[in-house]
Amino acid sequence: MKLRTEYFVLVLLILQVAIVSGSYAQKASKKEIASLNTTDMDLTEARVRYMEGLDLLIFEMQVEGTAGNTTPEPAGQMNGASVLGYVFPTTLSPTDVGFGDVEGILAFAVTSHPDFDDTPLWDEDNDLNYENDGQIFHTHWVVLVKDKRVAGGLAVKEYKKEDQSVVLPPTNPGMPMYLDSPGFSVVFRGHSVKVAVPAQRVNHKTSFNYDGVAAYMEVSTGSNQPMLGVYSVFEVLSGDLSLPYGVQK
Repeated sequence: MKLRTEYFVLVLLILQVAIVSGSYAQKASKKEIASLNTTDMDLTEARVRYMEGLDLLIFEMQVEGTAGNTTPEPAGQMNGASVLGYVFPTTLSPTDVGFGDVEGILAFAVTSHPDFDDTPLWDEDNDLNYENDGQIFHTHWVVLVKDKRVAGGLAVKEYKKEDQSVVLPPTNPGMPMYLDSPGFSVVFRGHSVKVAVPAQRVNHKTSFNYDGVAAYMEVSTGSNQPMLGVYSVFEVLSGDLSLPYGVQK
């Protein structure tokens, strides 16, 4: 437990440095990233509520603009593909959502990325094509770890395909990362984005801490960059990523 806590603090410190420095992506231009940093990504509130009667956790963010209105432009290829996200870093354990007992920060993310579809089990636009929904905002669980190769200092934890010890939820999309596509519906209403998550899907944990983050991520198919790294943090609701918020009941 002590080791996990020390690692968690170290990763938070790295992300705080990236926030203060205002770093931008190494491949995408500052202009391209700035075009995504709109009021639609300007967070005003983040909260998680537990509805006991339905045994549901409601993850919600409020933005200054229109939630979900800004999405990335396609790069036309996987390498350099843009990913935009509303992210809840949490104190939940990766094991709570079906990953193995690995070090890292479990985060719940609502993302858009038009160059690829990583939710093969779900048809977000209900057109009977399960492979064309990447731009539509959808949900992921990810395990974040420190990575100095990217400006944001964090990346989704990767693994080697031949590693038989890796444990992933059965709804993972098959990429060699600690990434899951749980298929929870995303609801946008004006300034808000909301997702209902059954408490059973987080090991019945209804007391945990979290923060609200708006971030730009990017895919790399090269060996010198992480497969999915955090390149720019637009905003952290707490200001210092201290994860000060608790579940409201």
